[in-house]
This record gives sequence, C-alpha cells and structure tokens, in this order.
Amino acid sequence: MFVITGGAGFIGSNILAEIEKRQLGEVVIADRLFDTAKWRNVSKRYSLRDIIFTENLIPYLNRHANEVEAVLHFGAMYNSEAGHVDAIVHSNIHFTDDLFSWCTEHEKPLLFASTAGVYGDGAFGFKDDDSRDALARLNPLTPMAWTKLFVERRIIEYEIQNKPVPPQWVSLRFFNLYGPNEYHKTGHQSVIPPIYNCAKNGKLFPLFRSENPAYKNGDQMRDFMWIEDCADVVLWFLEHRDVTGVFNVGTGLARTYADVLRAVYAAVGEKPEMDFIDLPSDLKGIYQYFTQADVTKLRAAGYTKSFTPLEEGVERYVKDWLSSSDPYR
Repeated sequence: MFVITGGAGFIGSNILAEIEKRQLGEVVIADRLFDTAKWRNVSKRYSLRDIIFTENLIPYLNRHANEVEAVLHFGAMYNSEAGHVDAIVHSNIHFTDDLFSWCTEHEKPLLFASTAGVYGDGAFGFKDDDSRDALARLNPLTPMAWTKLFVERRIIEYEIQNKPVPPQWVSLRFFNLYGPNEYHKTGHQSVIPPIYNCAKNGKLFPLFRSENPAYKNGDQMRDFMWIEDCADVVLWFLEHRDVTGVFNVGTGLARTYADVLRAVYAAVGEKPEMDFIDLPSDLKGIYQYFTQADVTKLRAAGYTKSFTPLEEGVERYVKDWLSSSDPYR
C-alpha cells in the first residue's frame, strides 16, 4: 500500500494514476477535497483504498504500519488565505517532520515534494547539490520555497550528525510541471489551460512584459515538464531504493513562454499574435526570469529515459485532455 499526501492534487493524482496503470498496488491518499472539482482528479481510480484527512494520517499510519510500502508526501501549502507564513510553516515544515519521524521509526521510504523556487533568482545556478555549503547559499524568494529548503537543510544536518533517517529519502525539486488534473490550482496551474481557453475562442492571451533588460517580452524562460515524465521519475526512485538525497525533476532544457504560447495555438490550428501585460505587483521582486534544471545528478544516479519535448507534450495535453469533454485523468 502506497500513501500519498496531496493525493487528490495535480502531482499526487497523476502518481496515483501511474501506480494504478502499472498495477503496483493499492493507494491511500491524505487530502482535503473542499468544495472544488478536485474530487474528479481521483474519481476514476479503482485502486484507491481510502481517503484520509491529513490531521488523521499519523494515527492511520500507526494502525496500518505493516501494510505501508512507502510514503509519498506531495501535499503542500503555497500560501495561506490570511497570508500568514505561520500556516505555511505548520503545513510544510511541521507536518513533513512528523512524516519523516514516522518513516524513520518504521523504516519506510519517504519521497517528498520540493520546488525549483529554492533557487531564488538563480544567482547560484540550478544544481541539486545537497552539501551544507550549497544549501546555505540558496536564497528563496517566497515563504513556500523557503519552507522546502528548510526541510532539506534539516535532513542534511541529520545525516552529517549521523542521526536516524528513513532507509530512503528523496527531496524532489519540481520545476514547471504541466498536464491533466491541474485545473483546481487556479493561480498555481501552468499557463497552458488559460492559453488554450483563449486560443479556442479566437482570443489573444497576454504574456507578462519583461522588467529585466536581459529578457525580451515573452522570452522569460522556464523548464517545462510533462506530468507523465515527472511521474515516471518519481516511480523510478521507488524502484531504486538505494538512491537518496535531493534531486531536480525537470527536463534540463529551458523554453520561453512565447514558445509555450505558440505551441498551444498550433495545437488548435492557430498562429498567435503576441500581446503583453504588466507584471502584477505581487510578483514584483520575486519573479523568476529563468529556470533550468541541472539533471546531471539524476542521470548519474541511473535515470536514462528521455523527456517529452515541449511541443509534443502541449499537443498531447490539448488534444487528449483539454479539448475532451472529460479532461480529467
């Protein structure tokens, strides 16, 4: 039995779908569905054994410890409704600590989500070096990214001090993922669904104007990764229990937002004109103009599969999911 926190979310539900596709076993998710359509992300899963509210997860794990194969911790808080960093700390640090302690005590693998946001403005590059000195240099620009880095720093200190850790722990620094089941994320989903909604209705989708002279409007760059590639990487780690540490999960190739825009319009048979809007005030000072995963460490660990090119991934997303009457995986 696999346990996935955030299992009804974007990443978690795609991991659940892939576990089911490969017939790896039953899955229990820990999540809150609230009043959104998030439930549809898991409604097709016959291997879903149970849905546990997060606050009840540790007691559930204690009752079913012998059945747990691994814990995949993908639940996270990006920002609190009240804007309180304390709530983000409680969700992303304290709860992760609880799961880390449980997996250590019960000798279970723990894979958990981190973010490319730990690299801040990218001044020190995007290398997933988990040495103390490398982690100390990083300067995230958001509370969410800082909490993820905080957890990584703490675990590395445990290892340096020879304190107990799970038999396998992997911090997965996700870059810009896209694909089905991200629709509930509103402001945190990829740009592809909103671009598609404009494209199919013959409208222009405005990209952000650049405030950095090194980048033209629309040429801001991200490492965009198709969600099925991400799921494959995650499950590869579960197949290789000897691999542990901090790892980037991206393609290793940055593309521009203009590239994404053109790919979406091409998938619906259109050629877009470029339109731009000012960068929102809440993104000023924290906006990343360039991210690109250094995947040298992942390749050295033994992961050899190639990643889906942007144009191919976007076309699959549009034709197989976004244009479908049922866009849920």
